[in-house]
Amino acid sequence: MGFTHPTSHEIAARDCLQRLVNSYSRACDRRDFALLRSLYHDDAIEEHGDMFTGSADEYVEWVETALSNWSATAHYVANALFEVRGDRAEGEIYKINYHRTLDGAEEIVTGSRSLDGYERRGGEWRFLRRTVTLDWAEQRPANDRTIENFAAASPPGEAGPEDLSYTKLTLFGRTPIRPTF
Repeated sequence: MGFTHPTSHEIAARDCLQRLVNSYSRACDRRDFALLRSLYHDDAIEEHGDMFTGSADEYVEWVETALSNWSATAHYVANALFEVRGDRAEGEIYKINYHRTLDGAEEIVTGSRSLDGYERRGGEWRFLRRTVTLDWAEQRPANDRTIENFAAASPPGEAGPEDLSYTKLTLFGRTPIRPTF
């Protein structure tokens, strides 16, 4: 399989799609549920196997509850492949996901992929469908000293609007207020 030079439309679309999947991680990790909901079309479907399948509104409600079980999460996009066909696109997004229990005793790290369908409507790319598949998982005891030793006195990240990014990155225009659906 070879690759040809992409058109300017494909380059612009891939940039939007990369920003979309990165914003998903940010929304989850900062618990910015208004941002999370804004990434989906109203008729989008999210699938997480036996854990959850439903609409965008149902997913935001479900993920808010699910994330309340963790003191910290970090969702990293490791590799993102996109195929663009006009106003439709698909993506296979490789992710590494970190979760720390509320009591700080354990960490769970997973490798997963999101198999995404996207659509551009009104000039905006959003998720139309997401299906998550798990490739591997590791559960281990957490060690607070490790975090303290490697943080070099940096302020810790926060799961909500108290995170330093809300005051330091003012161009993002985020609001910590969750809208009523």
